[in-house]
Amino acid sequence: MTVSPSVHHAAAEGFGAAAQVYQQSRPDYPAALGDWLGDALGLAPGRVVADLGAGTGKFTPLLAATGARVVAVEPVEAMRAALVAAHPGVEALAGDAFHLPLADASLDAIVCAQSFHWFAKPAALAEMRRALRPGGALGLVWNVRDERVAWVAALTRIIDRYAGDAPRHESGRWREVFPAPGFTPLSERRFAYEHVGSPERVIVERTMSTSFIAALPAEEQAHVAEAVRALIGSTPSLAGRVTVAYPYETRAYACRKSA
Repeated sequence: MTVSPSVHHAAAEGFGAAAQVYQQSRPDYPAALGDWLGDALGLAPGRVVADLGAGTGKFTPLLAATGARVVAVEPVEAMRAALVAAHPGVEALAGDAFHLPLADASLDAIVCAQSFHWFAKPAALAEMRRALRPGGALGLVWNVRDERVAWVAALTRIIDRYAGDAPRHESGRWREVFPAPGFTPLSERRFAYEHVGSPERVIVERTMSTSFIAALPAEEQAHVAEAVRALIGSTPSLAGRVTVAYPYETRAYACRKSA
């Protein structure tokens, strides 16, 4: 597998190994984001948007629903292959935030869904600014675990043991590049969301799709899965349930390239 050296090893290894699990177990996004894409980012028919760090295309349908032309950019080959299989009508290009395979001022918007923390560097923002037209929009979106729920907080403690040096939204370090030269200040919206499904799919498999966990040796991955299943079994609201609701808060940020 050939991946740009600018891609963190946890993303290259973990997402390369877990692309199928990622596609099956990751949550979608609240429908209300459709209005946000139009209102905050100006997406509509006739516009062109890059889905940057597109992964397997979990966010791509929301972008396509605006009527804009979507160009997906994803550096990990296995993830890009899953995206093409799921969304054959979407143009999918190999590339990353530091090397966008797109012409100067060719985009009306760039959206980074569940990805910006991997490349939150001034050089990446400069490259995005190059590809955006004057007044073009940058959108950042994350589904964030709602740790006000006790079992979700306990799950986070299991996950955090294995994080190592992997960049994460939770660290807040992605914010350090803002305010960014050539961009307006960030605006923020928050939306409640629940991922409903079997505990195995939406909790266990979702956890195993985490980049730095998917990159672990098989024996350590088994220990993680065992700990997560033990948490489910010891939590009255989860144990023995056919379906559960995994609570998230979807956070959406927007700014624009200064004219």
